[in-house]
Amino acid sequence: MFDDNRSKKIIFVSHCILNQNAISDGTADFPGALNELIQLIISNDIGIVQLPCPELNCLGLDRGNIHGALSPVTVENTRIRNSLNADHNKIKLASLVDQALYQIEEYMRYGFEIIGIIGVNRSPSCGIDTTSDQDKEVIGTGVFMALLQNRLTEKNIKIHFMGIKTSTYEESILKVKQLLTQ
Repeated sequence: MFDDNRSKKIIFVSHCILNQNAISDGTADFPGALNELIQLIISNDIGIVQLPCPELNCLGLDRGNIHGALSPVTVENTRIRNSLNADHNKIKLASLVDQALYQIEEYMRYGFEIIGIIGVNRSPSCGIDTTSDQDKEVIGTGVFMALLQNRLTEKNIKIHFMGIKTSTYEESILKVKQLLTQ
């Protein structure tokens, strides 16, 4: 027999929590990752599953900001949202959601506790409480997270979704601390 020291606790996080390099030009609040948040999760013996970046997978790195057609000060997310809703990208998004759903179901099948799914508010793809539309932050859910929530609901899988905001990082850390102690 062998010793298995796994906590069997998992949390799913938006891709950009571990990799700020994947987000739109001009929107990163951190040089590489949200270190304090990641350390908080790790110090609680929780495994981290990085969700795929829907924008990178569907639109690539050049999303029209800074290095693209728009001015350096413009972070225009309506175009990103519209692009994600194009038919060819809906197929890609569905595939990305299927991959995430497979991992969720697999962990659940083997008795792992899924602590939650953390998205990044304001994102047109991964916002939970707020998203971007019409060049503004609005109440609502990003395209990818809405699709993931719908698929989980269809399968009667209940997982806590939490939105954090990198621009209010201390508040976000407190929210995650509360999630981890529930």
